[in-house]
Amino acid sequence: MKLSIYAKKLGICYKTAWRYWKSGKLDAYQTSTGTVIVREEQKREEQHVYIYTRVSSVENKDNLDSQAERLTQYCMAKGYQIKGIVKEVGSGVNDNRKKLLELLNNNDCGIIVVEHKDRLTRFGFNYIQTLLNKQGREVEVVNEADNGKQDLMQDFVSIITSFCARIYGLRRSKRKTEVIIKELQDDTDSKNS
Repeated sequence: MKLSIYAKKLGICYKTAWRYWKSGKLDAYQTSTGTVIVREEQKREEQHVYIYTRVSSVENKDNLDSQAERLTQYCMAKGYQIKGIVKEVGSGVNDNRKKLLELLNNNDCGIIVVEHKDRLTRFGFNYIQTLLNKQGREVEVVNEADNGKQDLMQDFVSIITSFCARIYGLRRSKRKTEVIIKELQDDTDSKNS
């Protein structure tokens, strides 16, 4: 593949990929026209493929099965051996999703297949992709159609929802703390009497 496509796939800038090639870190060659071609690795078939599906709420839980079915068909068409299917209900803004963290920590997982970028995470997709690529692993997004305005609005709503939940959580914890302090004071007063 061309060096520019390789850089885009890894989520790095073209100049960084060029430096990798110049320093001999890439298995690549230059054609007579000056185009740098990176040889693709043949180990994809050997890597364990995991499918990751996610919905934001329990109301959409039925969508998990249809996502998994579409991704299974995709993997079969590509000739992948599916090692596991991970289904999770949780916000894409939440950076503490148990099943996703287990999948990312699983060194057996070579390729994570997702339907859309936002199924993996709302923010920081390129960070995850870059870190996995450094480990010789990757995220494969089936549908990379860019729906900029709709995605931006969904991200905005997700951020507002996340921050509102944090604010309400802080208020609740403050009330709990006040109740505990009052009970301790009442308990201390009753012992002193």
